[in-house]
Amino acid sequence: MSNHCVPARATTGKSIINAMTTSRLSVPLLTLATIFAVAGCSNSQEGAADTNSDATETTATKDGVLRIGTEGAYAPFNYTNADGTLGGFDVEIANAICADMQVTCEIMAQDWDGIIPGLKAGKYDAIVAAMSVTPERAEQVSFTDPYFSNTLVFLAKKDSSFDPSNQSDIDAHSIAAQRSTISSQWFEDKYPKADMKLYDTLSNAFLDLGSNRVDAMISDKLPAIEWLSSPAGSKYALKGGEIDINDNFAIAVRPGDPLQAKINQSLANIKANGTYDKINQKYFAVPASATSTVDEDANTGEDTDADISEQPATKNAS
Repeated sequence: MSNHCVPARATTGKSIINAMTTSRLSVPLLTLATIFAVAGCSNSQEGAADTNSDATETTATKDGVLRIGTEGAYAPFNYTNADGTLGGFDVEIANAICADMQVTCEIMAQDWDGIIPGLKAGKYDAIVAAMSVTPERAEQVSFTDPYFSNTLVFLAKKDSSFDPSNQSDIDAHSIAAQRSTISSQWFEDKYPKADMKLYDTLSNAFLDLGSNRVDAMISDKLPAIEWLSSPAGSKYALKGGEIDINDNFAIAVRPGDPLQAKINQSLANIKANGTYDKINQKYFAVPASATSTVDEDANTGEDTDADISEQPATKNAS
């Protein structure tokens, strides 16, 4: 923050952005106002040190509450229970971080398209919602250290001959994906001529796959595993191998917020004390019924022999 004295009335950040005011003082009054402004300059600069020292305190550390935004529609990372409460890996990680910080978690659901605008507007202090770190998002928010490493997978009916390692198979089938996600962006970039069907939520994409309105689907691995474990996904399986695109999930905060460092410290603490591993194991065991029925890796063509269930659910994202 600058310590330069500015002879203007105090404004909020929002008012600075939304409006600019111009002086309409007469010359004598303007001169008098300048004298008072100069006289008050030293006081403003002396008070700046107090303001800067307060900058290390976040809303969460001041009132003992950390407000978290999540989607509530991206199982197993975050979902809404029948009673309206929120659950999932993200929710438990958020609660563990709050416990380590000795603050109360207040977690609220927000539609995906509005989740970053909600953070910027001050609706909550951080986003814990399986959010991938991308250069575009990093222009709007600050990310903590990663807390999860993600891979992509294809899925289709178990008896389908769909092979994602075969370009002609991709082009010959309709492929579902959630809009504005890493999976859909990756697919569009790699297969621009494919018949891609985009959905506002992952649940709707799975619904159309299960209803035979699309032939296959590209998804983050773990939501796919979650769906394959449900009755609706019982006739489906992963196709091909995992696709590693160096995709890391991290917690988003407003740029310059000291909360970023505090969350990083608590995230390191819960990894060191075993809390993170317990939560990870709870959500990310891979059932044998979800293993691939195609022997070729989607990226390299290497023989995977349906051993996806033997691979670890995550990499070390520290």
